[in-house]
Amino acid sequence: MTDYDKGVAVTQFQSEKAQLVVGSYASYAEAERAVDHLSDQRFPVEHAAIVGRGLSTFEQVTGRLTLWKSAGQSAISGAVLGAVFGWLFGMFNWINPLISGLLLALYGAILGAILGGVFGLLTHAMGGGNRDFSSVSGMRADSYDVLVDAPYAEQAGQLLAGMRR
Repeated sequence: MTDYDKGVAVTQFQSEKAQLVVGSYASYAEAERAVDHLSDQRFPVEHAAIVGRGLSTFEQVTGRLTLWKSAGQSAISGAVLGAVFGWLFGMFNWINPLISGLLLALYGAILGAILGGVFGLLTHAMGGGNRDFSSVSGMRADSYDVLVDAPYAEQAGQLLAGMRR
């Protein structure tokens, strides 16, 4: 049986101070609720940390990525980037004669959309059918531990023992 199995895990986390596990939870929301409870009890929560155990990555597929969808997404990104650069050029008067920042933002958005769309078309076409889907990546943990600096662990444990589940 390890120290962790006994509920006395000691770890190093973002500092040289030893921290003890004062609670283990199945979800991040439960661990967050525990730290919020500590905060409500005026516990110095700057000595606490939430640590995910058993981390795994996942990728949720959100749909098929066609040539035109790729071009459209890239055009939108290019338009936003172009508008920001155009607006900055107008704000700092980097273009003479003085042209309105909004007009430069519009020109930047148009040019960015065109270049972004062409870039999206080319990169998707050059992929040769590989990765024809869009997705969102994330990370999740099997459990979440609330750790507290060793000098504060007993107090935190007592406060969490009084918390309603």
